[in-house]
Amino acid sequence: MVTSTKGMAATSHPLATGAAVQILEAGGTAADAAVAAAAVLNVTEPHMTGIGGDMFMIFWSASEGQLSGLDSSGQSGSKTDPQALIDQGLESVPETGPKSVTVPGALAGWQALLDRYGLMSMADVLAPAIRIAEDGFLLTPIVAQEWADSSSLLQVGEGARATYLRKGEAPRAGERITNLDLANSLRTIAQNGIDTFYGKTLGQKITDGLDKLGGYLTIEDLADHTVRWVEPMSVDYKGYTLHEIPPAGQGIAALQMIKILEEFDIGGMRHNSVEYLHTLIEVKRLAYADLERHIADPAHMTVQPESLLDGKYLKHRATLINPCGVSENPDPRGLYTESETVYLTVADQYGNMISFINSLCGYFGSGVVIPETGILLQNRGSGFTLEAGHPNQIAPRKKPLHTIIPAFVTQDDKPLLSFGVMGGSMQPQGQIQVLLNMIEFGMDVQQAIDAPRFRHLNGVTVAVENLDPETTQDLQHLGHKLEDPSETTFGGSQAILNLREGWAAGSDVRKDGMAAGH
Repeated sequence: MVTSTKGMAATSHPLATGAAVQILEAGGTAADAAVAAAAVLNVTEPHMTGIGGDMFMIFWSASEGQLSGLDSSGQSGSKTDPQALIDQGLESVPETGPKSVTVPGALAGWQALLDRYGLMSMADVLAPAIRIAEDGFLLTPIVAQEWADSSSLLQVGEGARATYLRKGEAPRAGERITNLDLANSLRTIAQNGIDTFYGKTLGQKITDGLDKLGGYLTIEDLADHTVRWVEPMSVDYKGYTLHEIPPAGQGIAALQMIKILEEFDIGGMRHNSVEYLHTLIEVKRLAYADLERHIADPAHMTVQPESLLDGKYLKHRATLINPCGVSENPDPRGLYTESETVYLTVADQYGNMISFINSLCGYFGSGVVIPETGILLQNRGSGFTLEAGHPNQIAPRKKPLHTIIPAFVTQDDKPLLSFGVMGGSMQPQGQIQVLLNMIEFGMDVQQAIDAPRFRHLNGVTVAVENLDPETTQDLQHLGHKLEDPSETTFGGSQAILNLREGWAAGSDVRKDGMAAGH
């Protein structure tokens, strides 16, 4: 656990953390530092995040004494043609390629955040990322492996091959990586503002390139993108209040989970015992059944999000947990929710805290890079379904079910914890495990992040880190199918805890990140 008295940053890469602390030391706010860190991560973890993706955040404003949420996720293109996909014999929306690209909302979100809570300009906060993209950085082993695993996707398009492969192969750990095209795009934005991306020169280059590839976006789609300031949804748990961004994100699943768990004596269970794991896994399955059935673009949902958090409803859901075995198939039916993400959090000397998440969806997103831009475009359209009549059915100018969720905890209406867990469907179940580690088991912020996790995958299949043979056997006896934990991932987490006179932070050992303060 790292502590500091003035400001703190925790990100998934040391260079991003360093950039954030540099901004804080220069007098910037948590908003300024978060955008600077996100821009650096665009360079150092290009397979996870960037201005070709979406972003969400929750911000505690010390001066306002309240939380604000920001949803800067983009819509599908106006040329989206569901029937054409069906006529091609597809059973789902393409997971990669130009037809999976939706409007990238991240950059607009960065600007909205700076406008409302920042003290610095976009040019100021992009400067570290531009410098690193030009000068280069050394590739870490974790990112190098993930890069190599996605090399086949990068082979498909001219822009991706030229920008992210070397002689047709992924770069290796320890190699120096530069991205001059991305540096030029970021410099263009720094000099000309985000309008160059949303409706002018840079955006036109992107949509023209997508049009040649058969994509659905138009320049008007980019120009019409708007951010959405929202009030976070919340539930109480034993004196703590968990806050999440409302739909179309999956944060409501985390809220359902923690509220259902209030019906159980979690503190009386041994951490990662068979009773504990079974209860949490079954609760996750119930929450995801609701997520799959109901959550979509809020303009197309057939239920009110608040109704899914109704106390009587969740008490009834709790009665469906069978302590002696797995429940009857309440699972989602295969929506594409396995996204790759970066989560970061920053606190500043002014008392502000930000929970910030930015993603391309899958590793390297759609795999589409329009030549000479260096910008990977997200494949968030893969979050739609082709199921007729479903609220999340793909259609023009519509938001898909979204996976990336920042989290925030208050106590007695005061800011306490800014945290998140990366990794698609791992995010709600990971958040709840980290939170319970602190509330129920008394772990500090770093211990709570490092503790072994489970990841429910689908059906009755689950993977658990560092599970002993006896507990494995007991879970199997209850009907769970245990997956080799080396075959999946358990997310990466960052967190900052408000100590009233300073900050404590942790960063996940499963990633390359670090927490640092000043």
